[in-house]
Amino acid sequence: MNKQSLRDFKREATGHALSEAAFELAMERGLDGFIVEDVVQRAGYSRRTFANHFSCKEEAVATALYPHHHDEEAESLLSDLPEDATPINVLYQLMKAQFTADMFRRMRDLLALSKRYPTLEPFVLSVFRRLQIEGHKTLDSLFQSRYPEGYSHILIGAVYGAILPVIDGSLNVLLPGDSPVESPGAATFDQYLDMTFGYLRSGF
Repeated sequence: MNKQSLRDFKREATGHALSEAAFELAMERGLDGFIVEDVVQRAGYSRRTFANHFSCKEEAVATALYPHHHDEEAESLLSDLPEDATPINVLYQLMKAQFTADMFRRMRDLLALSKRYPTLEPFVLSVFRRLQIEGHKTLDSLFQSRYPEGYSHILIGAVYGAILPVIDGSLNVLLPGDSPVESPGAATFDQYLDMTFGYLRSGF
């Protein structure tokens, strides 16, 4: 690991610790129930360090949605792909790896918080948008000259558009770890994801 990557790793770990502390405090006390000083005390850092990572506590709370070590996980996943992999296949694998039970629950928790505290909403949407952009960049880096311009945008937009109703609870889908007894007849997230990609592969 070179010095630059080590520095990046340490910075990511610090940001993660701060965002985790902010998220925990938001869930325990509500967004109005703590200040930045509470976050840095819980995480064990200074206010200056917090300011180097986040503009406000809302941004720190929302960033807890972003997976820790996301880049390393994506790189490991992509290194095992077959040479004839398509953008749809790559995106399918990324979605399976990215949308874990913990991430879905955090998304739902953050959406519920953003309804109570509207100042949080733009930061939650920004993190969600960041995940979309990174997915787009991944596809472009792998298939840059093999598909028409705009293909990855359309694909990413369709998939994330299908995921939103699961996150906000408007679509009854069982997340990993959910009990089927509470929602009889509901599809699992894996089944819903397979259906979504089935339509993308064969048409509607």
